[in-house]
Parts: sequence; C-alpha cells; structure tokens
Amino acid sequence: MRDHGLADIEAVLACLDARIAFWDAEIKDQIARSETLAHAEQRLRSIPGIGPVAATTLLARMPELGQRSPKTIAALAGLAPFTVQSGQWKGRDRIQGGRKRVRDALYMAAVSAARAAPRFKAFYQALRDAGKPPKLALVAIARKLITIANAVLRDDKAFQP
Repeated sequence: MRDHGLADIEAVLACLDARIAFWDAEIKDQIARSETLAHAEQRLRSIPGIGPVAATTLLARMPELGQRSPKTIAALAGLAPFTVQSGQWKGRDRIQGGRKRVRDALYMAAVSAARAAPRFKAFYQALRDAGKPPKLALVAIARKLITIANAVLRDDKAFQP
C-alpha cells in the first residue's frame, strides 16, 4: 500500500517538473523573441545575484524599472522602510506593502550577492558588525539591488562593479 502512495507522489512530481520545464522554456522563448526584453534581461543579469528567475520576475512584475526614482522603485517593490508609530508610541521602521513576488526574488538575489559578490559581502558584513540582524542586512542588499537595476535600465548600461 505504501509503495503505491509513493509511486503516485513521484508521478505527480514528475508531471509538475515537466510543466515547470515547459513554462521555463516558454518564458525564455518569449524573452528571446523581443529584442527589448532580451536586452533588458542581459542588463539585469550583469548585476551580481540577479539570475534568470530574478531577472524574469523584474521584467514581468516591475515594468516601471528605469523610469522612476530610486525611492519610488524601492517602495513599489516593498523594500522601503516606513516608520510605524501611533501617538506617543514609536515602533521600528518596517518594510511593507509593495509587490511580494518581486521582494521575494530580490531577497533570494540578495542572499546570493551577499555570499558571492565582494562588494555586497562587505556591505552585509558591515551591517552585521554594526549589530544589525541578518534579515535586515539582506533586505538592505535587496533594496540596493532594485535601485541598481533601476539605474542599469535607466542608463542602458551593464553593471560596473
């Protein structure tokens, strides 16, 4: 009985893997067909930490990239800190709102950049040495990544470390 359940689960996973592969190929094909999207993807992929998933997410869910101010882009992505307070009570600054999928993709890109890119690794370590929690340091890197992506597309130049 258990083996049948395991076989069913493996069959479902194989089906899902096939669908993911199909849609990944479809997305890649759509980007390749558009000179504008292919060029923008190439520019975004020049940024450390921005891989195919983050670049595709930014292209699909942040059409404003390259056309807004850094603060506006950070707010649209949900990576701008807002002060939470009421009357006499003052809370901490928090990120909120924005586009969750963009924020998630940039967070994972920040993890990658903090591990592999010396510039972002040093920034992460400086924040940690200043007593900031790891998640806050990664969100700060994610914000840097979105503002860099905005500038890269605005200026139509690849990232220069």
